[in-house]
Amino acid sequence: MPLILISGYPSAGKTYRSKQLVEFFETKIRNAPESHISRLKVVHINDQSLGISRDVYREARSEKDARAAEYSAVKRALGRDTIVIADGLNYIKGFRYQLYCEAKAVQTPSCVVSISRPIEDIIEKQVDPIKVHIGTPISKCKELNTQLLNNIEQDGGYPDDIFENLVYRYEEPNGMTRWDSPLFTVPYEDAAPPCEEIWGALVGADGELKKVKPNQATVAKPAAGSDYLYELDKTTQDIINVVLEWQRNHVGEAGGQITIDNSKIELPTSPVTLPQLQRIRRQFISLNRQHNLDKSRIYDSFLAYLNTSFA
Repeated sequence: MPLILISGYPSAGKTYRSKQLVEFFETKIRNAPESHISRLKVVHINDQSLGISRDVYREARSEKDARAAEYSAVKRALGRDTIVIADGLNYIKGFRYQLYCEAKAVQTPSCVVSISRPIEDIIEKQVDPIKVHIGTPISKCKELNTQLLNNIEQDGGYPDDIFENLVYRYEEPNGMTRWDSPLFTVPYEDAAPPCEEIWGALVGADGELKKVKPNQATVAKPAAGSDYLYELDKTTQDIINVVLEWQRNHVGEAGGQITIDNSKIELPTSPVTLPQLQRIRRQFISLNRQHNLDKSRIYDSFLAYLNTSFA
């Protein structure tokens, strides 16, 4: 079922908007007469639910681990009967693309809810308002962040240096790209997100669940049979052994040509070491372990791959 990515500046009100969406979706599901809608559930994932501290955003390594934790949690939750709301900064376009691909792989729609571009940018930079995602101004985010830091009963404030760094690095969603569309922008002044529009775009206003055709790149290939993997391993190793044997019998010769069953291997001018040959072999096996080639094709393909690698 659908994946909803919440994106915005730190302390912009992302969790507040996420909870509004959760409440709307749960009410919609509870009152739905269709059985395929009423069986749905909503999963809300954020830093608090994953036990991630705000301090992880100070160092690149710890921040990378935090993104990996969110990615894993979203991947586990995605399913045909689950609406997943990923409530985080999600400020890196590459990370949003990763999550888009995960949704695509399970044939479910996704969208981005943006709470981002400050109103000041429209005034100061004369940005075309039609193309601007108007959201919580940075000044308001900073005010809310200060309140959170000063309230020991609430969790959610970012240290000032981390706040400034995250605002500076924020990569605003672009509705023109496929991984950021459809894009819904929630202005700070709005009482609630456009819940009905989001429901209609992801679940379907007519009660029919929307399906997404996966890209070829996101379709998991069937596992190869053990016989094929054995042949792939044995055939490539046999050819490597022939090359090594030829080099042992022609020490000091620059380059050379090996003929194997009417096929030829053109050796480079400098001797090829065993580690080099094994690395080429591992690369070939990694590329072809899912393809289930015929034995004859494994042979010819590896010889061609060797010649390309030696060229």
